[in-house]
Amino acid sequence: MTLEETLEIAVKAADAKRAENIIALDIHEVSLVADTFLIMDAPTNRQVLAIVDEIEDKLAEAGIELRRHEGRNEAEWVLLDFGDLMVHVFKTDARQFYNLEKLWSEAPEQAIDQWLVKEEL
Repeated sequence: MTLEETLEIAVKAADAKRAENIIALDIHEVSLVADTFLIMDAPTNRQVLAIVDEIEDKLAEAGIELRRHEGRNEAEWVLLDFGDLMVHVFKTDARQFYNLEKLWSEAPEQAIDQWLVKEEL
């Protein structure tokens, strides 16, 4: 499975559980840690965990192995390591505090809008 297919599954899973402010950063030129960071937030710890569970479940169904995870107990910032894809699920105030987008500002944003459900107003 390609990284883009893995990213698509993760984005759709996060969106299905109403993750907010979902972005993907292409970090392969600026880091050896992974190729892509997928970053999102949710207003409550319970929703953070629901998003994390959905991403883990959908990627496991696709045969993508979760290598490591951190932060599940606190549910303020949960990190899921899928190798080339690192998923960061923040509680909203924690995301604002850590501001990964600024820290990784050299990394270009990847297009993911095609996988997000557009809400009608």
